[in-house]
Amino acid sequence: MDRYLSRRSRLLTSSRPLPDFDVVAASGPWLHLADGRRIFDGSSGLLCTNVGQSSPTVFARIEEQFPRFSFGGAAVVQPHIQVELMGRLCHAVGRPEDSVALVTCGTLGVEVAVGLARNIARVRSGKRRGDILTSDLSYHGMSALTLALAGNHARRPRPEDAFGLGPAFPAPYPPVHDHAERACDASCADEVAEAIDRRGAENVSAVLLEPVNGTTGGAYVPPDGYLRRVSEICRERQVLVIHDEVLTGLWRTGTPLASNHWDGAEPDLCILSKGLGAGYTSVGAVLVSPELAPLLRHGDADPLPAMGTMAAHPLQAAACLGVLDELESMDLDAFTARGQRLGESLRALAGLVPVRDVRGLGHLYGIEVEPGLLWPLMEEAERRNVFFYPFTGAGHPRSEGLVVAPPLTSTDEDIDFLTAALSDAVTALHRNG
Repeated sequence: MDRYLSRRSRLLTSSRPLPDFDVVAASGPWLHLADGRRIFDGSSGLLCTNVGQSSPTVFARIEEQFPRFSFGGAAVVQPHIQVELMGRLCHAVGRPEDSVALVTCGTLGVEVAVGLARNIARVRSGKRRGDILTSDLSYHGMSALTLALAGNHARRPRPEDAFGLGPAFPAPYPPVHDHAERACDASCADEVAEAIDRRGAENVSAVLLEPVNGTTGGAYVPPDGYLRRVSEICRERQVLVIHDEVLTGLWRTGTPLASNHWDGAEPDLCILSKGLGAGYTSVGAVLVSPELAPLLRHGDADPLPAMGTMAAHPLQAAACLGVLDELESMDLDAFTARGQRLGESLRALAGLVPVRDVRGLGHLYGIEVEPGLLWPLMEEAERRNVFFYPFTGAGHPRSEGLVVAPPLTSTDEDIDFLTAALSDAVTALHRNG
């Protein structure tokens, strides 16, 4: 073990103040440990294992493709399986005529979406600059560009390293957009209009936002009408709307896309990733509306952005088809009911020390806790054999808490176990506090 710990210290990856799990196997939402215990994965790994682990359905798809060919660039080998994935994916999310760019991860999906939006804006509107505007509670990936664009407090680069970029408008949530006289509402979108007008609409290609906040603030849900109003504002100024659904897409919030919760909120471009690969493969997909996609083939358009060597990889596509098989086989009525029960059980914790707030939709919730009590609560939960993903970074002082996001294929019994363990953990901390 000492040798392992020494080697572990050389691995440049994230760490946390609690011990790692020594996992020897995994099945569905459960991690099986070397000491014989099992841990329930209450946050779908890093918010990605949406259909659980060790799915025979996903494995069968990969096994079917493997002997055919394991690599074939889509510009060289006829992309039959990629075209199948495109059709299945677009149908699944209710955008059946979209065009799709397949890439290797969510971060690259955002970068490619930015490139596509700039190209569309130049051809359609003659724009010479391609500014992309984001909110001050946003997170859009781990590249130098996406970190500089977005507003994640903990991960933003130093000012001198941010290329002069940064968020342009406040997110419509109390920690960063506090109204003394009222709650946030659809009128908060007016600040998006002001941000565009300050830059000059002729200089702005797109507004990029998470329709439901992910892990920066912990599952904040926008006010009714906000996303529709953002779309109206952008349409009036010939600015595109890009939705980052890397985390929320493919039923995480209870609907195929998080934007489906509100009428008139459909974006021009949509980015998917975590729920599509579901932990089986790294993947990203950028969906472009049929009204705009032809502009990318226009004679005046720049070449399409480079998608990467492993983009549209056939084994990657096969795994994604298996994930869609799993998702589409779900009993959606039972799934919806489980999400409602999950939300009701979690909201019952609101007001109990150390819980300050509970928010979210479907199978995505944020449990905000009193400052300094995040890791004690995580430790209490892990003693009860359930794991959660932490969030930090919203507001001043910055909020902290845990993300509750179990695999979408969890059973009623799984959800009962999760909520009972979390309730016991909260009660233990409350009693000790």
